[in-house]
This record gives sequence, structure tokens and C-alpha cells, in this order.
Amino acid sequence: MDHMEIARKGEIAAEELLIDSGFQILERNWYHKHKELDIIAIDGSELVIIEVKSRKAPALDNPAMSIDRKKQRNLVFAANAYVRMNKISSEIRFDVMWVIYHGSQVEIEHIRNAFVPGL
Repeated sequence: MDHMEIARKGEIAAEELLIDSGFQILERNWYHKHKELDIIAIDGSELVIIEVKSRKAPALDNPAMSIDRKKQRNLVFAANAYVRMNKISSEIRFDVMWVIYHGSQVEIEHIRNAFVPGL
């Protein structure tokens, strides 16, 4: 699998897990001014922005660590645009899902509240 195929399959696996966990998926791969939100969902009363990071094992880095301050600012910028465009007033949470492929086996870790905007 090449990088793009791993990323695409990882987003699908993450979305399936979210649906199985009761999330309502609103959007996948939503763009605003070249900024992408991988998955936008509802969890209870919260709007959840989910960044999905996928790797093939052995993953030498923790994919969640690639969510640096610049990436966080881009996610917040796009999320704010989505909220304004859709007139959303609910609480917003930023999660990260880490998808690791071990051959045909898939390991998924869901990190809720992965970061808090502005901190």
C-alpha cells in the first residue's frame, strides 16, 4: 500500500469505528481554503473534529505527535469556518485517531480531546 492508500483506508476504518461507537458522521475530507478536516461528527451534544493519522507497522513515530501547533491552528481555522457556515452553536472537541496497519490487522487508537485550541 502506498501512503495515499494507507491514509484513505485509515479514514474509512476510523469512520467505521466512530459509527459503531454512536457518532453521527457529518462530513469526511471537508476543505476550506486548502485546510482539510478529515472527519466532522456529532458525539452526543458535541461537534467533534477528528484528525486521522495512519501508518504501516512498525510505526517509528506516534502519528498523534504530528499534530504540531501549526497543524492545530489549521484545524481550528477550518473548524471555525465550518461552524460559521453551518451556524453551529454546540461545544467543539478535537480528537485524533491513530490507525496502524500490521499486515492485515488494524490497530486503532482514539484520543479524545487531543488538544485544546488556544493553549
